[in-house]
Amino acid sequence: AELAGALTGTGTAPADASGPESGTGALPWAVPGTGSGDYPDGVLRVGLTEPGGEPVPTERTAGEILGLLGLAVPPGADQDELSEMVREALAVRRLVLLLDDAADAEQVDPLLPENPDCLVVAVATGPLTGIPDVRPCTIGGLEAGAAVQLLARAIGQVRITVDPRTAESLSEECGGQPAALALVGGWLAAHPMASVADVTKQLHELPDSGEQQPTGARPLARALRLVHDSLPQAAARILRLLALAPAGLADAHTASALAGCSVSAAQSTLDDFVRLGLLRTDGAAHPQYGIPGCLAPML
Repeated sequence: AELAGALTGTGTAPADASGPESGTGALPWAVPGTGSGDYPDGVLRVGLTEPGGEPVPTERTAGEILGLLGLAVPPGADQDELSEMVREALAVRRLVLLLDDAADAEQVDPLLPENPDCLVVAVATGPLTGIPDVRPCTIGGLEAGAAVQLLARAIGQVRITVDPRTAESLSEECGGQPAALALVGGWLAAHPMASVADVTKQLHELPDSGEQQPTGARPLARALRLVHDSLPQAAARILRLLALAPAGLADAHTASALAGCSVSAAQSTLDDFVRLGLLRTDGAAHPQYGIPGCLAPML
C-alpha cells in the first residue's frame, strides 16, 4: 500500500523503495499498472550492484538499458552520451524502469527521462538523497490479502480456495515477503500434488541454518532452503556455480560451461529456475539469467 501511494501522481522522479528484508524478485507485481495498459511498453529491470557488492558503472547500466530496448550502443560512447541516449529513448515510451540495488543517487539521476508517462522505481537499502521530488517508501511485508493473491498468481486460485485460512498462514510463514512468496509459489507450482498445508508445515518445521541472521531474513532463508533442498543434485550444483558467472549473469552457454552439461540441458534447468523464483531473466531473444540480489548472499 505504501509503495502504491508513493507511485501515484505524475512526473518522472523515481519512487525510492527501500527495504532489504522484502527482496525485489516480485516487486514489479506490486507496481501499479504494470499488469494493465498504464505501461504498455512493459517493465525493464536493471541491477546496479555487482554480485561482489561494487556499484555498476553508469555507462554500463545505460548500455544494458539500450540493449534491452533493442538499440545499438555506439562504440567508444562515454557515460554522458549513453545516458542521453537512454533519456531520449525513454522519452517516447510508456514503461516501468526498475533500477534494482541502487548504491547512491549518482547511479540513478543520469538515467531519469523527462517523461510523465515513464515510471522509474529505484530500489535501495537506504534513502537516495539528492534527487528532486523523489517519493520515498519503505517496502515491508505484504498484507495478508495481497500475499495470498501473489501466491494465487503462481499456483492458481483453486488451490487457494480449497483452504484460504492455510494460505494466509503460509503467507505469515513467509513474512509477507514477495521474494519468499515467489519461491514458495514456484515450488508449489512445480509440485501440483502438494497442498498449501503441506508446504506451510514444512516451512514451519525447518530449523534455522545455525548462521547468525536478522529475524527478518529468516522467512526468505527458509523458503530458499525448501526450494534448494528439493532440487536434483546436478541442478543444485548449477545454481551454486551461477554465482561465479561474470557480472553475475549467465546464458545457457555459460551455464553449460560452468556445469559441464549440454547447452540444451543447461537451458532447461535455467528455465526451471526462473519458474521456481531462483533466477530472473531479461526476456531477450537470447536471454541472460541472474540470481536476485536478495538470494545471492544465501547461496
